[in-house]
Amino acid sequence: MTHTVTFPGLGLTFQLDPVPFSIFGWPLHWYGIIIAAGFLLAVTYCSRVSRRFGIREDDLADMLVFAAPLGILGARLYYIIFYLDLFRDTDGALDFGKMVRIWDGGLAIYGGIIAAVLTLLVFCKVRKIPFLAFADLGSFGLLIGQAVGRWGNFVNVEAYGSETTLPWRMGIYEVVNGTTVYKEVHPTFLYESLWNLLGLVLLILLAKRARKFDGQIFFNYIGWYGIGRFVIEGLRSDSLYLFHTGIRVSQLLALVSALIAEGLLLWNLKFRKHRPPLWVDQAAAQASPASSDAPSDKKED
Repeated sequence: MTHTVTFPGLGLTFQLDPVPFSIFGWPLHWYGIIIAAGFLLAVTYCSRVSRRFGIREDDLADMLVFAAPLGILGARLYYIIFYLDLFRDTDGALDFGKMVRIWDGGLAIYGGIIAAVLTLLVFCKVRKIPFLAFADLGSFGLLIGQAVGRWGNFVNVEAYGSETTLPWRMGIYEVVNGTTVYKEVHPTFLYESLWNLLGLVLLILLAKRARKFDGQIFFNYIGWYGIGRFVIEGLRSDSLYLFHTGIRVSQLLALVSALIAEGLLLWNLKFRKHRPPLWVDQAAAQASPASSDAPSDKKED
C-alpha cells in the first residue's frame, strides 16, 4: 500500500511504499532496512572509536551478539505492554502473530534502551569491564541508531504529531472511522531525528575535548535524549499511555531519567573525585610493560 505524504509549506510530495521489493517472495520492508542501516552505522562508528574508551573491538562485537536481539525484544515488549489492545483479536484473545510482526512498526526505543543497558550491565560484570566506560561508547551508537531509525517511522507514516500550521508541517491521509481524512501535522519523527543528530555532534565534541570521567557521555546522553523526548512526546498523537491513565509513558520516563542523569552528572562533576578518572588510562597502564618487564638496575651478586 503506497502512502502519499506532503510538506505543503515546502512544496514537497512523497509517494511512500513500505515494501520496496521482495526476495524469493518474501517482502522486504523499508522499516527493517532503515533500522538495519542505523544499526550498521552505529556499530561501524563505535568500532572505530572503541579504543578511545578502553574497549576492545572483540568485546564490543561479543556484547552486540547479546545486546542487539535483546534490545529489539525489549523495544517490542515495551510497545506491546502499553499498547496491548492493538494485539487482540475481535474476541479479545491475544494475537501472537501480530506481536512478532515488527516490520509493520511498533518498536518503543525506551524498551530497547532499558534492555540494552541491562544486557551491558551483565556483560560488563562477567568480562570485568567498567560499565560506565562501555556505556559512554554505547551512547554514540544509540544516538546514531535513533537518528537513522526514526526515518522508518516516516516511511510507515507513524510517530507523527498533532495538527499544526507551521511551515514545515507534514500532510498525511489518515483513516478515521472508515473515512480517509487529510491532516497536516507535526513531523515529530523528524524532530527527534534532528535532535539525536545534534546530540551526537555535541557528545563527540565533548568526548574529544572535555571528557573527565567514565559515565560523563552516558549521563549527558540520557539527559539530552530525555529532555528532547519529553518535549517531542507532548506533540505526539499516538503516544503510549500508562495503562488507563492520561499519563504518557515515554514522557514520564523521559523526564524522570533526564533528572536522574543530570543529578548524577552534577554529583560527579562537583563532588566526586575520580582517581584515575578514565578506564582507558587504567587499561593503558595495565597493558604497559614498563613496571613489570623493565630491566632492573641492580646487579646480581
